[in-house]
Amino acid sequence: MLPGGQGNVDTSPRVLNPEYGSRAPKTNTLSHRPEVRVKEASRPKNRFKTGLSGKHVGDISGLFGVPELSCPEGFQEAQDKALQESEQLVQKACSTPPGPETVMIFDQLSDGLCRVADLADFVKIAHPDFAFREAAEEACRNIGTVVEKLNTDVELCQSLRRLLADEIVMSSLDPETRRVAELFMFDFEISGIHLDEEKRKKAVNLNVRILDLCNEFLTGTHLPNKIDKHILPEHIRYNFTAEGNYLQVAGLHADCPDDLVREAAYKIFLYPNAEQLSRLEELLASRNSLAQLVGYETFAHRALQGTMARNPETVRQFLDLLSDQLSKRTQKDFEMMTKMKMKLSPQNSKLMPWDHPYYSGVLRAERYNIDPGLYCPFFSLGACMEGLNSLFSQLLGISLYAEQTQRGEVWSEDVRKLAVVHETEGLLGYIYCDFFQRPDKPHQDCHFTVRGGRRKENGEYQLPVVVLMLSLPHSTRGTPTLLSPGMMENLFHEMGHAMHSMLGRTRYQHVTGTRCPTDFAEVPSILMEYFANDYRVVNQFARHYKTGQPLPKNMVSRLCESKKVCAAADMQLQVFYAALDQIYHGKHPLKKSTTEILKETQEKVYGLPYVPNTAWQLRFSHLVGYGAKYYSYLMSRAVASMVWKQCFAQDPFDRAMGERYRREMLAHGGGKEPILMVQGMLQKSPSVEDFVDALVSDLDQDFETFIMDS
Repeated sequence: MLPGGQGNVDTSPRVLNPEYGSRAPKTNTLSHRPEVRVKEASRPKNRFKTGLSGKHVGDISGLFGVPELSCPEGFQEAQDKALQESEQLVQKACSTPPGPETVMIFDQLSDGLCRVADLADFVKIAHPDFAFREAAEEACRNIGTVVEKLNTDVELCQSLRRLLADEIVMSSLDPETRRVAELFMFDFEISGIHLDEEKRKKAVNLNVRILDLCNEFLTGTHLPNKIDKHILPEHIRYNFTAEGNYLQVAGLHADCPDDLVREAAYKIFLYPNAEQLSRLEELLASRNSLAQLVGYETFAHRALQGTMARNPETVRQFLDLLSDQLSKRTQKDFEMMTKMKMKLSPQNSKLMPWDHPYYSGVLRAERYNIDPGLYCPFFSLGACMEGLNSLFSQLLGISLYAEQTQRGEVWSEDVRKLAVVHETEGLLGYIYCDFFQRPDKPHQDCHFTVRGGRRKENGEYQLPVVVLMLSLPHSTRGTPTLLSPGMMENLFHEMGHAMHSMLGRTRYQHVTGTRCPTDFAEVPSILMEYFANDYRVVNQFARHYKTGQPLPKNMVSRLCESKKVCAAADMQLQVFYAALDQIYHGKHPLKKSTTEILKETQEKVYGLPYVPNTAWQLRFSHLVGYGAKYYSYLMSRAVASMVWKQCFAQDPFDRAMGERYRREMLAHGGGKEPILMVQGMLQKSPSVEDFVDALVSDLDQDFETFIMDS
């Protein structure tokens, strides 16, 4: 219940939801700051320069400006303060007569716990200091345990029930307040508030156990496997990290041109680990037990309440229909890959799972000459950020400004803080850009909500704070940070999440920004990928960092069309992952292991053979944050495709459409039914068939445009 909504996206969502585990050259400067009154922006702003320039000022602060967090021990202090305030708010909620104030108190309660837990959720993953990470991990666990107890607090629930039962009061509430009240009650219900005391305790214990299992499983997905080096042929050993007589295999080496290296990496990295297997089986069993305990047929039924899909049956219908539509195209893609493998490796030409990413890449490169090295000089970080700033300014009236930070406010010297300013509304919030590689930093691109926006009791707006985490190379002497096309697209994607957080200016923190159903939360970020692949947008910023030459149009066309090579097979792989996730969280087939289910599903849905003695599911980290919701990427892409084609394809800078996009989709966060937001934007209600058609039509190659551009 309490720390609300969906939490962080593109990583494991917040620890506080019961089912979850822990899921930045050539000089270009931004436009001058508009003359707006911004009371909150008291510190001076810098003009936004290349490479995300920003300075640290002398004042000492804690992380994100939280005074207590100047040292790891401060997490205990922040946690104690939050828990003390929560006790007072619980008492206040229980003694307040039914009315809008009840919802406000619940939201304050959620906000107070979230402001510590969300911040800790980021710090435990990204802070370079182990002591900070450890303290944050402990704070996450402690607050998570308290939340589970609050979710089954009968007296607290009764105060909300009294409000919901009072028809006169409910009819006087605005739609957002009514929805937030109902969402809080829904969170009580899925936590088992209706059960007797003994069963409620069991539900709390299951939730806490699930939390621990998720953290353990997530850690296990990244651990390398070791093998005696003498088992591997001598000529391929150098590809792996040596440790005495052993070699460490820490990934799939999917881009390696040597078939044997890819095969060895696949078989070793995915070799079953008994401990990890046991964790996964217990996690799935515990989720299933919890769902059934609180009255759901399966965990998938529980997880999909309130989403666009609504139930597992719709997800299955969506995946089956998409798989049918992709079938012939996927087969054609696999045939092309097989021919390429026969050409390059005739001695062993059967297409295997470790071949798909490599040979699809070879086909793209051969057909369209898209060597990233040709593109990187045009995508300096400064240029890309200028491009985003220009796009947001034209579409939404928003500008980004680098702001000075205090000492201790950031966790690494290369983190930069951006103020997000609207041309008439002023300061909307802050984005901390943690863009660069460093030792032990997770290699994942993701968005974290650190503080949600809400209307405070004194009428002021609590500004949202988010972190965008990427893994970009540092600049070198004479060369700025240069992004590959994939890195540039990821930057646009994550900035889509950030704009959702900044513009979802809801009254309640519980539903702010990306705190919305997962299958809607990915729409704004995926929509940004369409902008990143449109020449009219790219042409505004892509300049060679040395010569200033714009990126030629035919290079953008080649890049866009290359992504459609083998795209059906790539999408089919996503369907397989989503289907497997649904089966694991649905009715378990009796006496079948997760590996047997994987084998059956892979051969039926994906098409490439299962490899004996491998257990890919033990590396499937999304089972933690996206349990029963992995389909969300596909469904969100379908919605984003429809929005792009109908609203922005004709003119990606259409301000009227930008305003409609903000008004209908971004502004509500999770405060409105997701399908109603989609309907408002598209001015129609899409069907499952519409979703599938949108995805499949994206695969068609635009040869006419390509020929004209060439």
